[in-house]
Amino acid sequence: MTDAAPVTMPAYTPEEWTAHVVGLGGKPFHARIVREQVFGQGVLDYAAMTSLPTALREALAETAPILSSREVDRSTARDRTTKLLLGFPRGDGDEATVETVYIPPRRADSPKGATLCVSSQVGCPVACPFCASGRLGLVRNLEAHEIIEQYVRGRAIGPLSRSVVMGIGEPLLNLDHLVRALDVVHDEMGIGARKITVSTVGFPARLRRAAEANPRFQLAISLHTPFDDQRDELVPAMKGTQIDEVIAAADHWFDVTGREVTYEYVLLGGTNDTPDHARALARRLAGKRCTVNLIPYNPVQGDAYHRPAPDDVEGFRAALEQAGCVATVRWSRGMDSDAACGQLRVRHAAG
Repeated sequence: MTDAAPVTMPAYTPEEWTAHVVGLGGKPFHARIVREQVFGQGVLDYAAMTSLPTALREALAETAPILSSREVDRSTARDRTTKLLLGFPRGDGDEATVETVYIPPRRADSPKGATLCVSSQVGCPVACPFCASGRLGLVRNLEAHEIIEQYVRGRAIGPLSRSVVMGIGEPLLNLDHLVRALDVVHDEMGIGARKITVSTVGFPARLRRAAEANPRFQLAISLHTPFDDQRDELVPAMKGTQIDEVIAAADHWFDVTGREVTYEYVLLGGTNDTPDHARALARRLAGKRCTVNLIPYNPVQGDAYHRPAPDDVEGFRAALEQAGCVATVRWSRGMDSDAACGQLRVRHAAG
């Protein structure tokens, strides 16, 4: 919060926001109206809030803009999945870009709202070789209000019922800002803790600290292989951390919070989708209260990896279930529109 630019509306706590509105000559109920329209309905312009006095709308637009970012690009797939590339001010005249994805129900007439996938950092330090998110390195953490802003933009597209923090970045490395943002999502956008999932590669010490705070989200851990040496290659930021340590921290999460862990496993054709991988993964997770979410790889231009055949995916899932593991397959949406995380950002950076 500097003199260079006004503080955006999502950066205020409810109490701070009420004080700001009253300071401009408004009433406390005017402050509530703004928050309900922005967070509940995705209204992006004070001018559209006709229940507010005109002078107050003009003052708010000058002193507390709703958005700090601009929409750099938007792509919409045939299945109506919409990916936004958002540019946030970086302080040096340039922009820091992140992706936000609005994933509608599979049926257009479904009464359910969409799932919103949000980013937690500008870039990613984990540098998984099959993921575009880390190709440009880590620029910075997102502020809480910048994470909230992604939800506001998603709500502007349509109703939301679920959220996944599976976009660009490693959430556990920006946990304080993320938790503050998710408190607003929970309290003022009406998305309950059981409908919010945060995906991490599972830094054990950070995961244990997070469990003790009992945050308002479900946990997903990106495992990708049952073999330590291969995980060092597929998840470079975790090199030297044993899979047993990650699983032990996940067990601690379950013991403290009572919430089951989902293990995410990107299936890379011919790399980590063999019967040996399935058997070893089942042994790792034997007796655990968890679900394995298998994600067939989304091709990224320039990568050496490829998507496994559907029969291989089904065979892997069946092998896990036969061994007593709960396993599901998540086929990604928006395949015709830079579907893999980070692709739209990388394409723009390349010009």
